[in-house]
Amino acid sequence: MPGPDFLDTNVLVYAYDITDPAKQRISQDLVRKAVAGGLVISTQVLAEFAATLLHKLVPAPSSEDVIALLDTLAPIRLIPPDHDIVRRAVEASAAYGLHFYDAMIVAAAERAGCEKIWTEDFNPGQKYFGVVVSNPFQRSS
Repeated sequence: MPGPDFLDTNVLVYAYDITDPAKQRISQDLVRKAVAGGLVISTQVLAEFAATLLHKLVPAPSSEDVIALLDTLAPIRLIPPDHDIVRRAVEASAAYGLHFYDAMIVAAAERAGCEKIWTEDFNPGQKYFGVVVSNPFQRSS
């Protein structure tokens, strides 16, 4: 049975950002699949999502709106960080030249048994510890 896919922060943010309707539609489809149980995220992704909404999105939603969104996302399987994930992130950083927090995404996706990371922040087609990156906003993904 194939493993789940992993959603990076940018996909969650685009689902609620009205400035790019095409990316918003694609992201909303992926978020619906995640809420239904088919995709996973990490604690880091959830925290980055909340911080981005509160501090970078224009117009910024209220704290109450962010809390409501977080509650909506609560059914998504969450991969929490632990010693082994941090250690694996250091290994990913060394092996692939990734920034540490990007390496944390890779380590969490690997821990969850993911086959794919949906993101626009990494190189599409690149494999990290067997997990392939796909950009949902490119037609070839």
